[in-house]
Amino acid sequence: MNVIFHGQSCVEIRLKEHTLIIDPFLNHNPLATAKPEEIKADYILVTHGHADHLGDSLEIAKRNEATIIAPNDLGRYLSFQGAKTHGMGIGGEYQFPFGKVKMTLALHDSSYNPPGTKENIYTGMASGFLITAEGKTIYHAGDTGLFGDMQLLGKLNTIDLAFLPIGDNYTMGPRDAVIAAQFLQAKMVVPMHYNTFPLIKQDPTVFVESLAAEGIKGVVMEPGQSLTC
Repeated sequence: MNVIFHGQSCVEIRLKEHTLIIDPFLNHNPLATAKPEEIKADYILVTHGHADHLGDSLEIAKRNEATIIAPNDLGRYLSFQGAKTHGMGIGGEYQFPFGKVKMTLALHDSSYNPPGTKENIYTGMASGFLITAEGKTIYHAGDTGLFGDMQLLGKLNTIDLAFLPIGDNYTMGPRDAVIAAQFLQAKMVVPMHYNTFPLIKQDPTVFVESLAAEGIKGVVMEPGQSLTC
């Protein structure tokens, strides 16, 4: 599989027969090198309802006739907007045509503020995803703080690639993300959710160096950069 990082928390996964994209925040992302109209996807996975994660999901879904996989409350809201959705709950697992998805815990809030309004719509619990396809398992933590059950995720799954937030303030910072990487025992860790806004400014190179000091392989991916998993 080919994995492309688009900045913030947006990750595209290209499989032999399907393409997935997670948290496609592109149009208003100052770091993104791709535009929503350039994305071709069969499935869109959304961790929670915040604008920098839900992003351009509806536009991409409608144009591609793609299915949005999301926490159930968020999925229901998006279905009201005309999207094809598949809602899931924390701990739930489902076998899709491309592979298996398990929705994991994320310690974070989740709501959506429609542009131009002061309305804040509750969109259920925030989540992460364990995606298993083509013999590989990718963990996308979503927006989260450090939590002890990450040890169970590492114990019960062989994780080939993990995307962890390091921005701090809204999520765990670099120090806690190193502990998360130790818990997960992933073969490779990529930092995400940093530098898009001043409040989450971090040096990902320092984070990767901290991983290396613990014997963990880390890779900094620039927006638009890809790797083979």
